[in-house]
Amino acid sequence: MKKIKAKLTSPHVWIFIVVTALIVPFSAQARQDNLQQEVRKYRTSHEHKIIDEFVELLSIPNVSSDHVNVRKNAEHILKMMEKRGIATQIMETAGNPVVFGELKVPGAARTLMFYVHYDGQPVDPSSWTETHPFKPTLRPGKLKAGTAEPKPIPYPDPSTKYDEDWRIYARGTSDDRAPIIGILTALDALHEGGIPLRNNLKFILEGEEEAGSTNLFPFLREHKDLLTCDVLFMCDGPTYYSGAPTLFFGVRGITSMQITVYGPNASVHSGHYGNWVPNPGIRLAHLLASMRGTNGRVKIEGFYDTVVPLTENEINALKAIPSYEAHIKENYGFSGTEDYWPSLLEAVQNPALNVNGLNSGWVGDQARTIIPSSATAALDIRMVKDNDPKDMVQKVINHIKQQGYHVVYAEPDLETRMKYPFLARVRHTESGYKASRTSMDLPISKLVIRALVAHSDKKPVLLPSLGGSLPIYMFEDLLQVPIIGLPIANHDNNQHQPDENLRIGNLWTGIETYAAILMLGED
Repeated sequence: MKKIKAKLTSPHVWIFIVVTALIVPFSAQARQDNLQQEVRKYRTSHEHKIIDEFVELLSIPNVSSDHVNVRKNAEHILKMMEKRGIATQIMETAGNPVVFGELKVPGAARTLMFYVHYDGQPVDPSSWTETHPFKPTLRPGKLKAGTAEPKPIPYPDPSTKYDEDWRIYARGTSDDRAPIIGILTALDALHEGGIPLRNNLKFILEGEEEAGSTNLFPFLREHKDLLTCDVLFMCDGPTYYSGAPTLFFGVRGITSMQITVYGPNASVHSGHYGNWVPNPGIRLAHLLASMRGTNGRVKIEGFYDTVVPLTENEINALKAIPSYEAHIKENYGFSGTEDYWPSLLEAVQNPALNVNGLNSGWVGDQARTIIPSSATAALDIRMVKDNDPKDMVQKVINHIKQQGYHVVYAEPDLETRMKYPFLARVRHTESGYKASRTSMDLPISKLVIRALVAHSDKKPVLLPSLGGSLPIYMFEDLLQVPIIGLPIANHDNNQHQPDENLRIGNLWTGIETYAAILMLGED
């Protein structure tokens, strides 16, 4: 396997680490006690340098399938890490490379590892609002829905401070290149503040997360010994709606499937055959309605049987989080909710069956008076701890059969169509992945929580699990270490969409958050 090894271009960083790790003067200890102030002082005096470095990274296209530019990202990130004295290498996989870095601290008893992905979702430049996804643009606020306001503004001159509510628009601003600049800037701040590191650090930056992490598990398996650590931080996803520092201790798993219900083998005239030829659109509607109540509860037998309930500590953590449900409703333009669960936060701690899309016949200007030949629904199943993807899919299949359908797994031939009056095809082409949840009661979890409480202006938000999904199970199964999520992006960042953005204030808070975690200790 080919590796590109780092050259230590900043030997003064290593001198700093060795000396201060062995002898911690009183002044350095005092600075540790005022960690947040020291980091903030560095940030306020280096804002333009930080943003300039971030913009340079964001200007390199990073779509997962663009292997040439993804490699340019890897090479650029390697240089960024080298400048901080991190021993870095580009490690090959069967697809895009992994960037791995390590910073050893003499005498450190604990190793922290940080996961970030540097690849991004596909882009359609024509759908971006007067900007280009790889020409990072500054706007003095969030784009108003359906408009081009506020208009872009020039990056300010060095005498002008960045407003916390300004936003940078570009692919990968929030998902997931923000943590890269956030962590490296935190290291810079600690260095300039004369604050010695306490922990060994490892960094794993993946280049295929947005393409399904196809080669991640083989990489982890091959380099398991290299990746030993005491805790793994997943630096991805958005913070809570309040913008307060956020920790998530788990993520939901996910798997997807498609269900096709059949009628005639060709569309037929609704006047000549209506009320007689079975309409697959209507049948599919009835089938889907049999799976879920209007209140959101899934009615499939056994759907909730394997759920590991939240602990008392996790339940109390949810209760302590302020509700932003009214804000969410207004932001996305709806009033009523599926109200089986008392709150949004409780709802996403449970498995869910979601209809992603429906397709049958034609609509709009193309609508025609026919009975369509088939109807298809795309579904995803979000899972929580101890739900197994195959088992959850099988429960859905069993339910379809209980509604009187014969289930097939390929396009049915005429003989099959003539034999079974109720016919459904199930396509489950991906294995999906399991949910993961680290206990908040572990000593390392409590230590991380204390660190953020001690070095934050706002009370941290503690989420037992995110509603979204990440391939955390790959690390969990192989490394057998606690995994904690450490996101910094604003919740309204347009992740995976046109006009992806990062609020400047979230980056500033993120730098302080990462510094607090980098300095994790017993006090």
